[in-house]
Amino acid sequence: MKEEPNALEYHSRYRGKIGIALKAPVRNYDDFAVWYTPGVAEPARAIERSREYVYEYTNRGNTVAIITDGTRVLGLGDVGPEAALPVMEGKAMLFKYLGGVDAFPICVATKDADEIINLVRWLAPSFGGINLEDIASPKCYYILERLRQELSIPVWHDDQQGTALVILAGLKNALKLVGKKLSEVKIALIGAGAANMNVARYMQIAGARWGNIVMVDSRGILNKSRDDLKNVAEKWAMCLRTNRAGISGGIADAMRGADVCIALSKPGPGVIKKEWVASMADDAIVFACANPVPEILPGDAKDAGARIVATGRSDFENQVNNSLGFPAVFRGALDVRATRITDEMCIAAADAIASYAEAKGLSEDYIIPKMEEREMYVAEAMAVARKAIEQGVAAREGISEDELEAEVREKVLRYSVSSVVA
Repeated sequence: MKEEPNALEYHSRYRGKIGIALKAPVRNYDDFAVWYTPGVAEPARAIERSREYVYEYTNRGNTVAIITDGTRVLGLGDVGPEAALPVMEGKAMLFKYLGGVDAFPICVATKDADEIINLVRWLAPSFGGINLEDIASPKCYYILERLRQELSIPVWHDDQQGTALVILAGLKNALKLVGKKLSEVKIALIGAGAANMNVARYMQIAGARWGNIVMVDSRGILNKSRDDLKNVAEKWAMCLRTNRAGISGGIADAMRGADVCIALSKPGPGVIKKEWVASMADDAIVFACANPVPEILPGDAKDAGARIVATGRSDFENQVNNSLGFPAVFRGALDVRATRITDEMCIAAADAIASYAEAKGLSEDYIIPKMEEREMYVAEAMAVARKAIEQGVAAREGISEDELEAEVREKVLRYSVSSVVA
């Protein structure tokens, strides 16, 4: 692994990673008569007459609020809102750099789900979309569902939808390489948090069979005998849907004979043992996605017989990282002024990611695009925008596909490594 730069030194030098830059020109102080008082009264009156003008006269249509309570940050756990702030700043940086989206970290000093919901409802008029981030389950499901019902702007939970669509994209291509079908493979899901819950859903939408999925939480395999989960709605639903064979036990039992293992549990190494990988089917696929250290190191998984291995790390092959998803998904949703981000829009994003990599040429070391492949973000954003229009959730009218793609391309490709000033 390559040596990491001194993160504390860099964060201290810049006092964080983001700031606010001006879009409009200020040539002299007289310009403030246009941008502020008295000129600003004109767009304010226009918006008062018709709320939709807020997208015409302000930056609302390009803004996203990143909301967290700091209860489930990366592999760090419940670190609190202040400690979550550097992570959310990093998220905002990726939003801008990869998608041209102006995102604002909002780390809240409450863990109460209803208080978070009210906060977001009160803030919503200032934003074009809401990105829920690093909120512990099960309350993250409740918060997402309530806000999707109550707001007319896109709301999503990146740890659910973002993780799931990127993993689905990588898995589709991995299965192509090993010559297996999603509808036929046995899948072991290690971890039963928000991420893997949505991975299971998206895989099923894409063709996997519920009965072929076996999910493991900290107490063992989910099955119909898990009476301890009857009051945990999301997990109990999985107990009833998955694991047709009624397998019980732990991770080793779930992985035995599996074609695919997707782990989103706790940092390793050693959470998954080499002998458990060796017990999987031929041409096994292992996604070990815990951060900052995967559940099993790629070299160990391959030594044990896995044919394709992916992690969430940039210093290993096949990085399945949410950064391939959320900037482009929001870019596409914002540019057609989508009122929500549907599951179908996320599946369209996954298909666009997979197709981009396939067109470049798949290999066991390349099942998913790398972050620097910027044209992928354009293709993904357009796939999301098209699906939003097709489903009737796009409020923007009167723009052709060529015009839309030109807008998306300009925003996505605006930044490059060479444009960053040290």
